[in-house]
Amino acid sequence: MNIRRARISDANAIVEIYNWYIANTAITFETDTVSVEEMEMRIKEKLDQYDWLVAETDGILIGYAYYGSFRPRTAYQHTVESTIYLSGEFKGKGMGISLYKELINSAKDKYFREMIAVVALPNPESISFHKKIEFREVGIMKKKGYKFDNYLDVMFLQKSL
Repeated sequence: MNIRRARISDANAIVEIYNWYIANTAITFETDTVSVEEMEMRIKEKLDQYDWLVAETDGILIGYAYYGSFRPRTAYQHTVESTIYLSGEFKGKGMGISLYKELINSAKDKYFREMIAVVALPNPESISFHKKIEFREVGIMKKKGYKFDNYLDVMFLQKSL
């Protein structure tokens, strides 16, 4: 597996991965699929100040992870929110942990000090995944998202960098 910084040209492959999650899971609270053009803008925005990494195997993009602003106020400037998505067939093989560790190192290198993960519940796979890389649960907000005719809770996990 190769991990590298994302390029705008990765948008099509990223959209394929992400739109599957939008259409089939409550892992993301987005309800409408994302266009390649929209994803290109999102990638550019993250690369300008934060980071966006992709994982490839045999030249095929199999997952991505990024971090960005946690909240817009200046007082939050040293805290970032992170995200990771893998193609389904590559989940549970350790590739996500390798990708996320690189993402954490990137945030450390840019002098961010806290990383927040926001996990829609129920999602035991994601909670277990984050705890393996030493995130700790810091709170649950009840019924914060509405998708697939259900109100869903979210868990906040935090890692000091």
